[in-house]
Amino acid sequence: MTTDAASVARARPADAHSTLQKRVVRVLVAGQILGGIGMGATLSLGALLAAELSGSSAWSGMAATMSTLGAAVVAVPLARLAQRRGRRISLASGSLIAGAGAVLAIVAAAIGVFPLLLLALMLLGAGSATNLQARFAATDLASTRFRARDLSLVVWSTTIGAVLGPNLFGPGEALGAALGLPAMTGAFAFSLAATVAAAFVYSFGLRPDPLLTALAARAGQVGARRAHGGLTILRANGLARFAVVTVALSHMTMVALMSMAPVHLRDHGASLTIVGLTISLHVAGMYALSPVFGWLSDRFGRLPTILLGQGMLLAALLTAWLGDGSQPVLTVSLILLGLGWSASVVAGSALISEAVDIEDRSSLQGFSDLSMNAAGALGGAVAGPILVLLGYSGLGAAALVLVAIVVTWGLVQKSTHRGI
Repeated sequence: MTTDAASVARARPADAHSTLQKRVVRVLVAGQILGGIGMGATLSLGALLAAELSGSSAWSGMAATMSTLGAAVVAVPLARLAQRRGRRISLASGSLIAGAGAVLAIVAAAIGVFPLLLLALMLLGAGSATNLQARFAATDLASTRFRARDLSLVVWSTTIGAVLGPNLFGPGEALGAALGLPAMTGAFAFSLAATVAAAFVYSFGLRPDPLLTALAARAGQVGARRAHGGLTILRANGLARFAVVTVALSHMTMVALMSMAPVHLRDHGASLTIVGLTISLHVAGMYALSPVFGWLSDRFGRLPTILLGQGMLLAALLTAWLGDGSQPVLTVSLILLGLGWSASVVAGSALISEAVDIEDRSSLQGFSDLSMNAAGALGGAVAGPILVLLGYSGLGAAALVLVAIVVTWGLVQKSTHRGI
């Protein structure tokens, strides 16, 4: 525990934590914007570069796969680092790992080594894991009344990076040409700059550290104890299991439908402009209204907001099922899909932070991020074969099973846990 964290913990808890929490949220929002730019700048380029270096477009999907795998691999180690050294060190380290991935991607393109590019994309996935952990960092010192709101503000800030990042392709190429970099790598230079800047923001802005401060305050009240592992927590805590599964299955549903939407639209004659606009509206649904869902979660409860999110996911899947082949209907479906994901993930993440004591939060949060990324990777992997066999409407129908699991489990939790 740092001296700063201990001194804040000894101050008047409500006043000290309220003042520090406001600054923590501002720092996390700034870091999230930079991290979002870093990831968004290379999202589409990774697939293009993979096809270029491998010599086959069949390998282009490995870009997203390796990035997701990287995020899953580092989620738990970053959570453990946060538990030992605090959010400041953990978030800064994750950002620097992503920056190293950007450097390695440029090197891979320069020497034309495809396996090296895959490793680079895996390292870049640490940026996604960092962004996911940042939302949990917003809950360390948050009061119960505003926990989901603070978390949702950090989630919302991802919108800025998600919009700005992909638009850096053109400027990136101009910068790359000026610096003598290989084709399609200029945006990786932007990614490097953004992730390094995010690391500085976290390193210097999160002083005192929010997690260490919260742990110090808790130790002063009841005494310190060792944290339990994620699996140990899940075996003993039914509410934690429900929260983790809710976030994972909601993400799996979203990824499965979203990842196949561009293919489905192109197969039905949509232009690239229409495809891009449709996906942009979906991304807006994911992030733009997250503060609204944070407020609803704080005002009416985590479980009602989760069930609202599942209702919107259900509407999205039914719309995709019944409106197969219609571009306007698919656009509506994807917007509902983004909104349902947002409500479920914001409320589910807040519930994860509340289901256990502060000593165990980081472990559970890391396991949740691991599960979320793994579920997303699985959803994207199985969506392709299902699309071929059953079509997009069949994919929507198949995903209804995931929503049914969360809703049924949620109704059981409602009868056993009052007031969530």
